[in-house]
Amino acid sequence: MSKTALITGASSGIGYEFSKILYEEGYKVILVARNKQKLDLLAKKLGQAQVIEKDLSSIDAAQQIFEQIDDPIDVLINNAGFGHHGAFANAPWKKLQQMVQVNITSLTELTHLYLPQMLKRKSGKIVHVASTAAFQPGPLMAVYYATKAYVLHLSEALTRETKGTGVTITALCPGPTASKFQLVADIKDPKLIEGKNLPSSKEVALYGYQSMIKGKTVAIPGWKNRLLSSSYRFLPRKTIATIIGKIQTARL
Repeated sequence: MSKTALITGASSGIGYEFSKILYEEGYKVILVARNKQKLDLLAKKLGQAQVIEKDLSSIDAAQQIFEQIDDPIDVLINNAGFGHHGAFANAPWKKLQQMVQVNITSLTELTHLYLPQMLKRKSGKIVHVASTAAFQPGPLMAVYYATKAYVLHLSEALTRETKGTGVTITALCPGPTASKFQLVADIKDPKLIEGKNLPSSKEVALYGYQSMIKGKTVAIPGWKNRLLSSSYRFLPRKTIATIIGKIQTARL
């Protein structure tokens, strides 16, 4: 009997690549995103997949997804998320609210819906796509960085709660990746937008999949990202905020 994987944000980027990897590994995949046309194209490419068109910025989205799925979920990939670049005070409140809903609330609710089932079966894997942003404050991307810190801390806490149960939680923390994230976040740094010298979404998803299989709690792809994420603990937080603020200012 094949296992089932649910992937949010499956229409592009890391979620798209996770979907292909899991399908190739023999999982029945359930693809969730708000762009049905892209989901249908991916499902056609895979040959077989369930498509759920859903905007996770909607307050009822997670519960509606749960009610549409009959199969038990063996792997949950909470990948959907987005950012916003610019001063917090000038940002449209609706966009910030939607970001919190997608990056935090829907992710948390889907985990809360499916984790009890996994615990009952004593088997299951959950991947939360966080970011290296989770390790420091982020002036000019303040809410995004804060949401990813939440995702990381939630994952680490749940790992402790589920120890010895057969269920694992992995926080995948990629750095800048060649994807459409920068465009959606309105980051104007040409090098980032063009994806020069950045790992591909496929590379990040593969690293995430391998880390999930190993049951790693925190998975940071790339030695430079791992080094930077570790180095922040040795610097004063005020200094870190200043450094990140200068980097983000250059991208305005």
